[in-house]
Amino acid sequence: MNLRLYDTLTREKRVFTPLDPANVRIYVCGPTVYDFAHIGNARPVIVFDVLFRLLRQVYGEQHVTYVRNITDVDDKINARAAERLAQRGEKGGDLNAEIRALTEETYINFKADVALLGCLAPTVEPRATEHIEQMKALIERLIAAGHAYVAKDHALFAVASMPDYGRLSKRPLDEMIAGARVEVAPFKRDPMDFVLWKPSRPGEPAWPSPAGIATPGRPGWHIECSAMSDYWLWDKVQESLSPAGLAHPHQFDIHGGGIDLVFPHHENEIAQSCGAFHTRRMANYWMHNGFLMVEGEKMAKSLGNFITIRDALKNWPGEAIRLAMLQTHYRQPINWTEAGLREAKRVLDHWYALTADTPPGIVCVEALEALADDLNTPRAIAALHELRGEAARGAEGAAAGLKASAQALGLLRHTAEDWSAWRPEAVDVDEEQLAHSIAARAAARKAKDFKEADRIRDELLAMGILLKDTKDGTTWEVAR
Repeated sequence: MNLRLYDTLTREKRVFTPLDPANVRIYVCGPTVYDFAHIGNARPVIVFDVLFRLLRQVYGEQHVTYVRNITDVDDKINARAAERLAQRGEKGGDLNAEIRALTEETYINFKADVALLGCLAPTVEPRATEHIEQMKALIERLIAAGHAYVAKDHALFAVASMPDYGRLSKRPLDEMIAGARVEVAPFKRDPMDFVLWKPSRPGEPAWPSPAGIATPGRPGWHIECSAMSDYWLWDKVQESLSPAGLAHPHQFDIHGGGIDLVFPHHENEIAQSCGAFHTRRMANYWMHNGFLMVEGEKMAKSLGNFITIRDALKNWPGEAIRLAMLQTHYRQPINWTEAGLREAKRVLDHWYALTADTPPGIVCVEALEALADDLNTPRAIAALHELRGEAARGAEGAAAGLKASAQALGLLRHTAEDWSAWRPEAVDVDEEQLAHSIAARAAARKAKDFKEADRIRDELLAMGILLKDTKDGTTWEVAR
Protein backbone atom coordinates (compact mmCIF):
# COMPACT_ATOMS: atom_id res chain seq x y z
CA MET A 1 0.00 0.00 0.00
CA ASN A 2 1.49 3.32 -1.10
CA LEU A 3 0.91 6.17 1.32
CA ARG A 4 0.57 9.52 -0.45
CA LEU A 5 0.68 12.83 1.41
CA TYR A 6 0.21 16.42 0.31
CA ASP A 7 3.38 18.41 0.95
CA THR A 8 2.82 22.13 1.56
CA LEU A 9 6.41 22.87 0.54
CA THR A 10 6.17 21.37 -2.95
CA ARG A 11 2.40 21.95 -3.31
CA GLU A 12 1.87 18.39 -4.53
CA LYS A 13 0.71 15.01 -3.30
CA ARG A 14 3.72 12.71 -3.13
CA VAL A 15 4.32 9.07 -2.29
CA PHE A 16 5.57 8.98 1.28
CA THR A 17 9.05 7.53 1.45
CA PRO A 18 10.45 7.65 4.99
CA LEU A 19 14.08 8.62 5.47
CA ASP A 20 14.43 5.39 7.46
CA PRO A 21 11.49 2.94 7.51
CA ALA A 22 12.68 1.65 10.89
CA ASN A 23 12.57 5.16 12.38
CA VAL A 24 9.61 7.09 10.96
CA ARG A 25 9.58 10.50 12.66
CA ILE A 26 6.85 13.16 12.93
CA TYR A 27 6.75 16.47 14.80
CA VAL A 28 3.58 18.50 15.39
CA CYS A 29 3.33 21.89 17.06
CA GLY A 30 1.41 21.50 20.31
CA PRO A 31 -0.43 23.85 22.65
CA THR A 32 0.71 26.98 24.43
CA VAL A 33 -0.50 26.13 27.92
CA TYR A 34 -2.22 29.16 29.39
CA ASP A 35 -5.93 28.36 28.98
CA PHE A 36 -8.33 25.61 27.96
CA ALA A 37 -7.77 24.52 24.35
CA HIS A 38 -10.59 25.42 21.95
CA ILE A 39 -12.15 23.23 19.30
CA GLY A 40 -9.94 24.79 16.63
CA ASN A 41 -6.96 23.42 18.59
CA ALA A 42 -8.65 20.03 18.60
CA ARG A 43 -8.49 19.71 14.83
CA PRO A 44 -4.71 19.22 14.39
CA VAL A 45 -4.66 16.94 17.44
CA ILE A 46 -7.26 14.66 15.84
CA VAL A 47 -5.85 14.89 12.30
CA PHE A 48 -2.32 13.96 13.30
CA ASP A 49 -3.58 11.27 15.65
CA VAL A 50 -5.15 9.59 12.60
CA LEU A 51 -1.82 9.92 10.77
CA PHE A 52 0.05 8.50 13.79
CA ARG A 53 -2.31 5.51 13.87
CA LEU A 54 -1.87 4.93 10.14
CA LEU A 55 1.93 5.14 10.26
CA ARG A 56 1.98 2.67 13.16
CA GLN A 57 -0.19 0.28 11.17
CA VAL A 58 2.05 0.53 8.09
CA TYR A 59 5.50 0.57 9.72
CA GLY A 60 4.87 -0.99 13.14
CA GLU A 61 4.22 0.67 16.48
CA GLN A 62 7.87 0.47 17.58
CA HIS A 63 9.10 2.19 14.42
CA VAL A 64 7.19 5.48 14.63
CA THR A 65 8.15 8.41 16.86
CA TYR A 66 5.57 11.16 17.27
CA VAL A 67 6.67 14.33 19.06
CA ARG A 68 4.16 17.02 20.01
CA ASN A 69 5.65 19.84 22.05
CA ILE A 70 4.30 21.89 24.93
CA THR A 71 5.04 25.63 24.82
CA ASP A 72 5.33 26.62 28.47
CA VAL A 73 7.29 29.88 28.12
CA ASP A 74 5.46 32.65 26.30
CA ASP A 75 4.16 36.21 26.70
CA LYS A 76 0.55 34.95 26.89
CA ILE A 77 1.46 32.64 29.76
CA ASN A 78 3.16 35.47 31.65
CA ALA A 79 0.16 37.75 31.14
CA ARG A 80 -2.37 35.13 32.25
CA ALA A 81 -0.33 34.25 35.35
CA ALA A 82 -0.09 37.94 36.31
CA GLU A 83 -3.86 38.27 35.76
CA ARG A 84 -4.56 35.33 38.07
CA LEU A 85 -2.39 36.85 40.78
CA ALA A 86 -4.23 40.16 40.44
CA GLN A 87 -7.63 38.46 40.60
CA ARG A 88 -6.62 36.88 43.92
CA GLY A 89 -5.39 40.23 45.24
CA GLU A 90 -1.76 39.09 45.01
CA LYS A 91 -0.50 41.64 42.51
CA GLY A 92 3.27 41.64 42.79
CA GLY A 93 3.28 38.01 43.99
CA ASP A 94 5.61 35.24 42.84
CA LEU A 95 5.02 35.28 39.07
CA ASN A 96 7.29 32.31 38.36
CA ALA A 97 5.47 30.11 40.88
CA GLU A 98 2.13 31.14 39.37
CA ILE A 99 3.42 30.39 35.87
CA ARG A 100 4.44 26.89 36.96
CA ALA A 101 1.02 26.30 38.53
CA LEU A 102 -0.79 27.67 35.46
CA THR A 103 1.17 25.67 32.89
CA GLU A 104 0.91 22.41 34.86
CA GLU A 105 -2.82 22.84 35.40
CA THR A 106 -3.42 23.74 31.74
CA TYR A 107 -1.28 20.85 30.49
CA ILE A 108 -3.19 18.35 32.66
CA ASN A 109 -6.51 19.72 31.36
CA PHE A 110 -5.30 19.52 27.75
CA LYS A 111 -4.19 15.89 28.12
CA ALA A 112 -7.50 14.93 29.70
CA ASP A 113 -9.53 16.68 27.01
CA VAL A 114 -7.72 15.20 23.99
CA ALA A 115 -7.79 11.71 25.54
CA LEU A 116 -11.59 11.98 25.60
CA LEU A 117 -11.41 12.80 21.89
CA GLY A 118 -9.88 9.38 21.35
CA CYS A 119 -6.32 10.58 20.72
CA LEU A 120 -3.33 8.42 21.55
CA ALA A 121 -0.57 9.98 23.62
CA PRO A 122 2.39 11.04 21.44
CA THR A 123 5.66 9.19 21.91
CA VAL A 124 7.16 12.29 23.53
CA GLU A 125 5.64 15.57 24.75
CA PRO A 126 8.67 17.79 25.43
CA ARG A 127 8.30 21.07 27.26
CA ALA A 128 10.10 24.14 26.00
CA THR A 129 11.47 24.96 29.45
CA GLU A 130 13.21 21.57 29.55
CA HIS A 131 15.19 22.33 26.39
CA ILE A 132 16.66 25.78 26.99
CA GLU A 133 20.24 24.50 26.60
CA GLN A 134 19.44 23.00 23.19
CA MET A 135 17.91 26.33 22.13
CA LYS A 136 20.96 28.28 23.29
CA ALA A 137 23.30 25.91 21.45
CA LEU A 138 21.24 26.29 18.27
CA ILE A 139 21.36 30.09 18.55
CA GLU A 140 25.14 30.01 18.92
CA ARG A 141 25.43 27.80 15.84
CA LEU A 142 23.36 30.31 13.86
CA ILE A 143 25.54 33.20 15.00
CA ALA A 144 28.72 31.29 14.10
CA ALA A 145 27.27 30.52 10.65
CA GLY A 146 26.45 34.19 10.00
CA HIS A 147 22.68 33.65 10.11
CA ALA A 148 22.10 35.50 13.40
CA TYR A 149 23.50 38.42 15.35
CA VAL A 150 23.34 40.03 18.78
CA ALA A 151 21.92 43.52 19.33
CA LYS A 152 20.69 45.21 22.53
CA ASP A 153 20.69 41.97 24.55
CA HIS A 154 18.66 40.24 21.81
CA ALA A 155 19.73 37.45 19.47
CA LEU A 156 18.06 37.92 16.08
CA PHE A 157 17.85 35.82 12.95
CA ALA A 158 19.13 37.63 9.85
CA VAL A 159 16.52 36.79 7.23
CA ALA A 160 18.62 38.27 4.41
CA SER A 161 21.22 35.55 5.06
CA MET A 162 18.80 32.92 3.70
CA PRO A 163 18.17 33.63 -0.01
CA ASP A 164 15.35 31.07 -0.22
CA TYR A 165 13.47 32.34 2.84
CA GLY A 166 9.75 32.19 2.07
CA ARG A 167 9.77 28.99 0.02
CA LEU A 168 7.23 27.27 2.30
CA SER A 169 4.62 30.05 2.28
CA LYS A 170 5.60 31.35 -1.18
CA ARG A 171 4.57 34.89 -0.20
CA PRO A 172 5.91 38.06 -1.81
CA LEU A 173 8.23 40.07 0.44
CA ASP A 174 5.70 42.84 1.15
CA GLU A 175 3.10 40.25 2.25
CA MET A 176 5.63 38.56 4.50
CA ILE A 177 6.53 41.87 6.14
CA ALA A 178 2.83 42.61 6.72
CA GLY A 179 2.07 39.13 8.04
CA ALA A 180 5.15 38.46 10.12
CA ARG A 181 3.92 40.43 13.15
CA VAL A 182 7.54 40.94 14.11
CA GLU A 183 8.47 43.53 16.68
CA VAL A 184 9.65 46.80 15.11
CA ALA A 185 12.94 47.74 16.74
CA PRO A 186 15.67 50.20 15.69
CA PHE A 187 18.43 47.71 16.48
CA LYS A 188 17.28 45.26 13.79
CA ARG A 189 19.29 45.11 10.58
CA ASP A 190 16.12 44.35 8.65
CA PRO A 191 12.42 44.64 9.60
CA MET A 192 11.94 40.95 8.79
CA ASP A 193 14.57 39.77 11.27
CA PHE A 194 12.96 37.82 14.09
CA VAL A 195 13.81 37.17 17.71
CA LEU A 196 15.69 34.05 18.77
CA TRP A 197 16.35 35.24 22.32
CA LYS A 198 15.27 38.31 24.26
CA PRO A 199 15.88 39.82 27.70
CA SER A 200 13.34 39.00 30.40
CA ARG A 201 11.55 41.65 32.38
CA PRO A 202 11.94 41.63 36.17
CA GLY A 203 10.03 38.74 37.71
CA GLU A 204 9.56 36.86 34.42
CA PRO A 205 11.11 33.45 33.69
CA ALA A 206 14.78 33.95 32.82
CA TRP A 207 17.85 31.89 32.04
CA PRO A 208 21.52 32.76 31.46
CA SER A 209 21.69 34.04 27.90
CA PRO A 210 23.67 32.59 24.99
CA ALA A 211 26.33 34.25 22.83
CA GLY A 212 27.87 36.32 25.61
CA ILE A 213 24.67 38.31 26.29
CA ALA A 214 24.97 39.55 29.87
CA THR A 215 21.27 40.05 30.63
CA PRO A 216 19.28 36.91 31.55
CA GLY A 217 16.53 36.18 29.06
CA ARG A 218 14.26 33.67 27.42
CA PRO A 219 13.81 32.10 23.99
CA GLY A 220 11.64 33.28 21.14
CA TRP A 221 8.80 31.01 20.06
CA HIS A 222 10.24 29.78 16.75
CA ILE A 223 13.57 28.55 18.11
CA GLU A 224 11.76 26.28 20.56
CA CYS A 225 10.40 23.94 17.90
CA SER A 226 13.64 23.85 15.89
CA ALA A 227 15.55 22.80 19.02
CA MET A 228 13.02 20.26 20.33
CA SER A 229 12.41 18.58 16.97
CA ASP A 230 16.14 18.19 16.32
CA TYR A 231 16.82 16.88 19.81
CA TRP A 232 14.07 14.25 19.81
CA LEU A 233 14.03 13.28 16.14
CA TRP A 234 17.76 13.38 15.46
CA ASP A 235 19.93 13.37 18.59
CA LYS A 236 17.87 10.91 20.63
CA VAL A 237 17.24 8.58 17.67
CA GLN A 238 20.96 8.62 16.84
CA GLU A 239 21.80 7.53 20.39
CA SER A 240 19.83 4.31 19.97
CA LEU A 241 21.37 3.29 16.65
CA SER A 242 24.57 1.60 15.55
CA PRO A 243 27.66 3.75 14.85
CA ALA A 244 26.52 4.05 11.23
CA GLY A 245 23.57 6.13 12.44
CA LEU A 246 20.96 7.76 10.25
CA ALA A 247 21.38 9.24 6.82
CA HIS A 248 20.10 12.77 6.10
CA PRO A 249 21.55 14.55 9.16
CA HIS A 250 19.23 16.79 11.18
CA GLN A 251 16.17 15.98 9.08
CA PHE A 252 12.99 14.09 9.86
CA ASP A 253 9.99 12.85 7.92
CA ILE A 254 6.88 14.94 8.63
CA HIS A 255 6.22 18.28 10.29
CA GLY A 256 2.58 19.11 10.95
CA GLY A 257 0.36 21.85 12.31
CA GLY A 258 -2.47 24.21 11.49
CA ILE A 259 -2.45 26.24 8.28
CA ASP A 260 -2.07 29.39 10.38
CA LEU A 261 1.44 28.23 11.35
CA VAL A 262 2.83 28.14 7.81
CA PHE A 263 3.94 31.75 8.13
CA PRO A 264 5.77 32.93 10.08
CA HIS A 265 6.27 30.03 12.51
CA HIS A 266 7.11 27.15 10.18
CA GLU A 267 8.88 29.41 7.70
CA ASN A 268 11.13 30.55 10.53
CA GLU A 269 11.69 27.02 11.78
CA ILE A 270 13.01 26.05 8.34
CA ALA A 271 15.32 29.06 8.26
CA GLN A 272 16.71 28.30 11.72
CA SER A 273 17.18 24.56 11.28
CA CYS A 274 18.58 24.68 7.75
CA GLY A 275 20.81 27.63 8.64
CA ALA A 276 22.21 25.97 11.76
CA PHE A 277 22.82 22.55 10.23
CA HIS A 278 23.58 23.55 6.62
CA THR A 279 20.81 21.36 5.23
CA ARG A 280 18.44 21.93 2.36
CA ARG A 281 15.44 20.54 4.26
CA MET A 282 14.24 20.36 7.84
CA ALA A 283 11.30 18.01 7.26
CA ASN A 284 10.71 15.91 4.17
CA TYR A 285 6.95 16.58 4.18
CA TRP A 286 5.00 19.53 5.58
CA MET A 287 1.34 18.89 6.41
CA HIS A 288 -1.20 21.53 7.46
CA ASN A 289 -4.86 21.28 8.41
CA GLY A 290 -7.38 23.91 7.34
CA PHE A 291 -9.18 26.55 9.38
CA LEU A 292 -12.25 25.93 11.52
CA MET A 293 -15.40 28.09 11.37
CA VAL A 294 -18.35 27.93 13.77
CA GLU A 295 -21.79 27.98 12.15
CA GLY A 296 -20.25 29.75 9.14
CA GLU A 297 -18.39 32.41 11.15
CA LYS A 298 -14.85 32.77 12.42
CA MET A 299 -14.67 31.63 16.03
CA ALA A 300 -14.20 34.62 18.33
CA LYS A 301 -15.13 35.53 21.87
CA SER A 302 -16.65 38.77 20.60
CA LEU A 303 -19.15 36.74 18.53
CA GLY A 304 -20.15 34.52 21.43
CA ASN A 305 -19.16 31.39 19.50
CA PHE A 306 -15.86 30.60 21.20
CA ILE A 307 -16.02 26.96 22.30
CA THR A 308 -13.38 25.11 24.30
CA ILE A 309 -12.87 21.37 23.99
CA ARG A 310 -13.91 21.11 27.65
CA ASP A 311 -17.21 22.90 26.97
CA ALA A 312 -17.89 20.76 23.89
CA LEU A 313 -17.28 17.60 25.92
CA LYS A 314 -19.90 18.66 28.44
CA ASN A 315 -22.53 18.46 25.73
CA TRP A 316 -21.28 15.84 23.26
CA PRO A 317 -19.37 12.57 23.63
CA GLY A 318 -15.76 12.80 22.51
CA GLU A 319 -16.24 10.35 19.65
CA ALA A 320 -19.05 12.47 18.19
CA ILE A 321 -16.72 15.47 18.20
CA ARG A 322 -14.01 13.34 16.57
CA LEU A 323 -16.32 11.95 13.86
CA ALA A 324 -17.69 15.43 13.13
CA MET A 325 -14.11 16.64 12.61
CA LEU A 326 -13.22 13.73 10.33
CA GLN A 327 -16.24 14.22 8.05
CA THR A 328 -14.24 17.01 6.32
CA HIS A 329 -10.88 16.41 4.63
CA TYR A 330 -8.14 17.77 6.87
CA ARG A 331 -6.82 20.28 4.30
CA GLN A 332 -10.23 21.85 3.74
CA PRO A 333 -11.86 24.49 5.95
CA ILE A 334 -14.38 22.94 8.31
CA ASN A 335 -17.71 24.45 9.34
CA TRP A 336 -18.39 23.40 12.92
CA THR A 337 -22.15 23.13 13.43
CA GLU A 338 -24.53 21.71 15.98
CA ALA A 339 -26.29 19.89 13.13
CA GLY A 340 -23.02 18.15 12.23
CA LEU A 341 -22.54 17.04 15.83
CA ARG A 342 -26.09 15.70 16.03
CA GLU A 343 -25.57 13.70 12.84
CA ALA A 344 -22.24 12.33 14.08
CA LYS A 345 -23.88 11.23 17.33
CA ARG A 346 -26.75 9.58 15.42
CA VAL A 347 -24.31 7.69 13.16
CA LEU A 348 -22.32 6.43 16.14
CA ASP A 349 -25.48 5.34 17.91
CA HIS A 350 -26.27 3.12 14.93
CA TRP A 351 -22.71 1.79 14.58
CA TYR A 352 -22.56 0.88 18.26
CA ALA A 353 -25.91 -0.89 18.06
CA LEU A 354 -24.80 -2.93 15.04
CA THR A 355 -21.41 -3.94 16.51
CA ALA A 356 -22.38 -4.32 20.19
CA ASP A 357 -21.47 -7.99 20.65
CA THR A 358 -18.99 -8.28 17.80
CA PRO A 359 -15.21 -8.46 18.24
CA PRO A 360 -13.24 -6.38 15.71
CA GLY A 361 -12.34 -8.12 12.48
CA ILE A 362 -10.12 -6.83 9.66
CA VAL A 363 -9.91 -3.21 8.56
CA CYS A 364 -11.60 -2.94 5.18
CA VAL A 365 -9.34 -2.32 2.20
CA GLU A 366 -11.40 0.63 0.94
CA ALA A 367 -11.01 2.48 4.25
CA LEU A 368 -7.27 1.85 4.36
CA GLU A 369 -6.82 2.96 0.76
CA ALA A 370 -8.73 6.14 1.51
CA LEU A 371 -6.53 6.94 4.50
CA ALA A 372 -3.42 6.18 2.45
CA ASP A 373 -4.58 8.80 -0.06
CA ASP A 374 -3.57 11.87 1.97
CA LEU A 375 -5.78 10.95 4.95
CA ASN A 376 -9.01 11.06 2.97
CA THR A 377 -11.21 10.53 6.01
CA PRO A 378 -14.49 11.44 4.26
CA ARG A 379 -13.90 8.60 1.78
CA ALA A 380 -12.89 6.25 4.61
CA ILE A 381 -16.10 7.11 6.47
CA ALA A 382 -18.08 6.45 3.27
CA ALA A 383 -16.54 2.96 3.22
CA LEU A 384 -17.70 2.51 6.83
CA HIS A 385 -21.22 3.51 5.82
CA GLU A 386 -21.12 0.77 3.16
CA LEU A 387 -20.12 -1.72 5.84
CA ARG A 388 -22.92 -0.44 8.05
CA GLY A 389 -25.42 -1.16 5.30
CA GLU A 390 -24.05 -4.66 4.82
CA ALA A 391 -24.07 -5.29 8.58
CA ALA A 392 -27.68 -4.11 8.81
CA ARG A 393 -28.55 -6.67 6.11
CA GLY A 394 -26.80 -9.39 8.11
CA ALA A 395 -23.78 -9.87 5.83
CA GLU A 396 -21.21 -12.14 7.46
CA GLY A 397 -18.16 -10.29 8.79
CA ALA A 398 -19.53 -6.83 8.00
CA ALA A 399 -20.10 -5.82 11.62
CA ALA A 400 -16.62 -7.03 12.60
CA GLY A 401 -15.11 -5.14 9.67
CA LEU A 402 -17.07 -2.02 10.63
CA LYS A 403 -15.75 -2.14 14.19
CA ALA A 404 -12.13 -2.70 13.11
CA SER A 405 -12.29 0.02 10.47
CA ALA A 406 -13.88 2.51 12.86
CA GLN A 407 -11.25 1.73 15.49
CA ALA A 408 -8.54 2.50 12.92
CA LEU A 409 -10.00 6.03 12.95
CA GLY A 410 -10.11 6.13 16.75
CA LEU A 411 -13.87 5.40 16.93
CA LEU A 412 -15.99 2.65 18.55
CA ARG A 413 -13.55 2.44 21.47
CA HIS A 414 -16.25 1.97 24.13
CA THR A 415 -18.66 -0.80 24.94
CA ALA A 416 -22.17 -0.34 23.57
CA GLU A 417 -23.42 -0.15 27.17
CA ASP A 418 -21.06 2.68 28.11
CA TRP A 419 -21.90 4.54 24.94
CA SER A 420 -25.63 4.28 25.59
CA ALA A 421 -25.15 5.47 29.16
CA TRP A 422 -23.53 8.77 28.16
CA ARG A 423 -25.55 11.87 28.99
CA PRO A 424 -24.74 15.57 28.57
CA GLU A 425 -24.19 17.63 31.67
CA ALA A 426 -27.46 19.07 32.90
CA VAL A 427 -27.87 22.84 32.60
CA ASP A 428 -30.37 24.53 34.91
CA VAL A 429 -31.48 27.81 33.40
CA ASP A 430 -32.76 30.61 35.64
CA GLU A 431 -34.42 32.60 32.86
CA GLU A 432 -35.03 35.66 35.04
CA GLN A 433 -31.37 35.85 36.03
CA LEU A 434 -30.34 35.09 32.45
CA ALA A 435 -32.44 37.99 31.13
CA HIS A 436 -30.79 40.25 33.71
CA SER A 437 -27.32 39.13 32.59
CA ILE A 438 -28.14 39.68 28.91
CA ALA A 439 -29.44 43.15 29.70
CA ALA A 440 -26.32 43.96 31.72
CA ARG A 441 -24.14 42.79 28.85
CA ALA A 442 -26.11 44.91 26.37
CA ALA A 443 -25.62 47.95 28.63
CA ALA A 444 -21.88 47.25 28.86
CA ARG A 445 -21.58 46.99 25.09
CA LYS A 446 -23.51 50.22 24.63
CA ALA A 447 -21.09 51.92 27.04
CA LYS A 448 -18.20 50.37 25.06
CA ASP A 449 -17.12 48.44 28.16
CA PHE A 450 -16.24 45.39 26.08
CA LYS A 451 -14.18 43.79 28.83
CA GLU A 452 -17.26 43.59 31.07
CA ALA A 453 -19.42 42.43 28.15
CA ASP A 454 -16.93 39.64 27.42
CA ARG A 455 -16.81 38.69 31.09
CA ILE A 456 -20.60 38.26 31.24
CA ARG A 457 -20.64 36.25 28.01
CA ASP A 458 -17.79 33.97 29.19
CA GLU A 459 -19.45 33.51 32.58
CA LEU A 460 -22.66 32.35 30.90
CA LEU A 461 -20.77 30.07 28.52
CA ALA A 462 -19.05 28.45 31.49
CA MET A 463 -22.55 27.76 32.82
CA GLY A 464 -23.55 26.13 29.53
CA ILE A 465 -25.38 29.08 27.99
CA LEU A 466 -24.28 30.22 24.54
CA LEU A 467 -25.18 33.78 23.53
CA LYS A 468 -25.66 34.69 19.88
CA ASP A 469 -25.71 38.31 18.72
CA THR A 470 -27.94 39.03 15.74
CA LYS A 471 -29.19 42.20 14.08
CA ASP A 472 -32.39 41.80 16.08
CA GLY A 473 -30.65 41.48 19.45
CA THR A 474 -29.11 38.70 21.56
CA THR A 475 -30.52 35.19 21.70
CA TRP A 476 -29.36 32.26 23.81
CA GLU A 477 -29.32 28.50 23.73
CA VAL A 478 -28.01 25.68 25.85
CA ALA A 479 -24.59 24.79 24.49
CA ARG A 480 -25.00 21.31 23.07
